[in-house]
Amino acid sequence: MRDINASIPFDKRLWRQDIAGSRAHAAMLGAQGIVEAADAAAIDAGLATIAAEYEAGGVPEDLALEDIHMTVETRLAALIGPAAGRLHTARSRNDQVATSFKLWVRDAIDAIDAGLAAFVAALLTRAEEHAATVMPGFTHLQIAQPVTLGHHLMAYVAMARRDRGRFADARARLNECPLGSAALAGTGFPIDRAATAAALGFARPTANSLDSVSDRDFALEFLSAAALTGLHLSRLAEEIVVWASQPFGFVHLPDAFSTGSSIMPQKRNPDAAELVRGHAGRLIGDLTALLVTMKGLPLAYSKDMQDDKPPVFEAYDLLALSLAAMTGMVETLTFVPDRMATAAGAGFSTATDLADWLVREAQIPFREAHHITGRAVKAAEAAGTGLADLPLVDLQAIDSRIDARVFDVLTVAKSVASRTSFGGTAPDRVRAAIAAARAAA
Repeated sequence: MRDINASIPFDKRLWRQDIAGSRAHAAMLGAQGIVEAADAAAIDAGLATIAAEYEAGGVPEDLALEDIHMTVETRLAALIGPAAGRLHTARSRNDQVATSFKLWVRDAIDAIDAGLAAFVAALLTRAEEHAATVMPGFTHLQIAQPVTLGHHLMAYVAMARRDRGRFADARARLNECPLGSAALAGTGFPIDRAATAAALGFARPTANSLDSVSDRDFALEFLSAAALTGLHLSRLAEEIVVWASQPFGFVHLPDAFSTGSSIMPQKRNPDAAELVRGHAGRLIGDLTALLVTMKGLPLAYSKDMQDDKPPVFEAYDLLALSLAAMTGMVETLTFVPDRMATAAGAGFSTATDLADWLVREAQIPFREAHHITGRAVKAAEAAGTGLADLPLVDLQAIDSRIDARVFDVLTVAKSVASRTSFGGTAPDRVRAAIAAARAAA
């Protein structure tokens, strides 16, 4: 029972938040006259001493004390004597745990947001550097249309900005203080829940004591946002793995974020990117684990909820590390523009430009223009050339409405430059998007 019941090996991470909550609670008890001022002062001084001890030497793990909350309280009693027993007046471990955990998740969100901001900054720097660098755009991993590398990187900026928004939303919703809800029904003591909420930086106290101690939505929202962020990082990691392979050769990996083979000296493996990709699966698993734990629990508190912290702690560690690794890779990757430009012209990637030209200049319905373009692609395939290299006479043999102006849109560079719609890949649009993203940061 001791071994299965104890959570101190993992919830010791909450020591700063537990002590902060206890100091706020003690101050409120003293201000309300529930505990004598001298005892409240002794409790606060003792908690400050414990914080200094843990900062210097770490938290001791005594399984008999179960968790961080009893560990702190027992040490407080050793330091100040019987007055320590007054600290737990008008609270329960249920609201104490919920408060400490919320404080920890709030801190974790702030740290992840800082990591996302650094990741976005790295993407913006590289996108600006390559605002006009042409590369192939893909669908189904088939070359589709030319885009710019800057535009491609800005797609991940858009994802990361949504990720930051989800974390910000989660933070706003969790920012209500459960302290004072006690076990599940509130307390008869004349406490001031608004005072403890303010002291701990919460916007307000929670409104319902039952919900206060049984709610773990804040942890689930954190995990959901973390899983989505990990998914986005994994997509970029996968592209780096593909781009670094010899058939693509779009990037050279820096030594700092790649490894050699134990047997093949020529290898440079994208291990950091692959590990980020792997971490995404674990983040999704952490979310699933807590969803399944919570789905069948009646109100209010059940001991199953002790298992809420390991997936959240793991998710934070994995995501923080993944963000740091991806930021470092983005900052130090060496792109190979020549290789990208060559690939961008393959696969008749400007075929859509021909169809669009027929619609604009020859007033042909798009579906008919699509068929004409298909015949032009077949002619180019048969001739072993690109669309831009087909003689005008061959194009006019396919459709007489084609004239020499068509060659203004059939090169890769001109194709990219023409995509000037809002959100498009034209270099000027990319630079405008970068400026807007920086202004909004």
